[in-house]
Amino acid sequence: MTMEEKLKEYARLAVVTGLAVKPGQEVMISASVEVADFVHLVMEQAYKAGASDVVVEWMDSEAAKLRYQHSYMEEISQCPEWTSLMRNTMAQRGAAFLSIRSDDPRVLADVDPKKPAAAQKASRNACGPFVEAHRNGTMPWCIIGAASPKWAQAVFPDLPEQEALDRLWDAIFQTARVDSGDAVAAWEAHRQEFQKRIAWLNEQAFDALHYQNSLGTDLAVGLLPGGIWCGGGAATADGRWHFMNLPTEEVYTAPHRERTEGTVYSSMPLNFNGNLIDQFYLTFEKGRVVDFGAKQGEEVLRSILEMDEGAKYLGECALVPYDSPISNLGILFYNTLYDENASCHLAVGSGISEAIEGGMSKSREELLQVGINDSLTHVDFMFGTADLSITGIRPDGTRVPVFQNGNWAF
Repeated sequence: MTMEEKLKEYARLAVVTGLAVKPGQEVMISASVEVADFVHLVMEQAYKAGASDVVVEWMDSEAAKLRYQHSYMEEISQCPEWTSLMRNTMAQRGAAFLSIRSDDPRVLADVDPKKPAAAQKASRNACGPFVEAHRNGTMPWCIIGAASPKWAQAVFPDLPEQEALDRLWDAIFQTARVDSGDAVAAWEAHRQEFQKRIAWLNEQAFDALHYQNSLGTDLAVGLLPGGIWCGGGAATADGRWHFMNLPTEEVYTAPHRERTEGTVYSSMPLNFNGNLIDQFYLTFEKGRVVDFGAKQGEEVLRSILEMDEGAKYLGECALVPYDSPISNLGILFYNTLYDENASCHLAVGSGISEAIEGGMSKSREELLQVGINDSLTHVDFMFGTADLSITGIRPDGTRVPVFQNGNWAF
């Protein structure tokens, strides 16, 4: 396949498999001005799929950086009315939403982390219907990546700019199975593989998982009574199957927010709002973070945990084998979409509503009552290693190997 053919196939995958666009549906795209040419290909595919309109929310990380550096906190702590009006209106109209990630992971390195955290909090507060539509499946959504020069240089700092850009696009195509020639069919086959793992985990009905590795992680995560393991996409409110992340290799569920005990150590850097957090740990008691530290980005980590009370509790635990397609590339993407699919990970913040039967139709208050966390944020962090062991604990205390030496034990 030529580069042009791969880009068109990738755009088709985003529309057909990522969003499951139906005739007459509106589509909203959030993307950087740096990848405008690729956005135009996605727009074309969306119209071919029957979209009635495609609206693009153009982003510019350099402009955002200047705003954070020079604007006052009181301004940053407010979401522009036009932003919330557009997002909430599109959500209420049942649009599909595609987020295309391409930012330089270092762009906000010199910015006070409290400012982007404040902007994120303001946006989520003002865009309640938009956030809720993502959660309950009435607004199909998907996150994908697109290579940009600055992101490519961060990933491949020793290569010339064009060669780095080409290498990053190649890696993105590999993870998205574009090289197969029919990425949509390849992802349908991938979905079937997910179902085997999910079926086994759901049959076990584990009460808790115990994680241990040589970095020092020793963590017990209590699960929900009747909880469900998910992965390989999800159904929209009207029954259309789509993938929220392209790529994805994870099987995941929601832990009980008050039943995590112990300490977990990160195994990969976390890029959050253009700031890197590296070599960090979190210690939990009764589900809540009671201690944390980081060799790099500790104040950024603090800003995440101080977003609200729910940010101090877990909302997701995800299983990804160390021997996985993305991990085997040996590339640190500095982008959670990719790095989380190379490693087992957890997330602080909002929980996974589909992790219980009928959860997508329950209110946040109802989910909280059964133990699913609620927060304005959801931040994944990676802790998987080649020697990670995970033991499933049944309600009767029986212990069952889930992971051995970083990979599935079954």
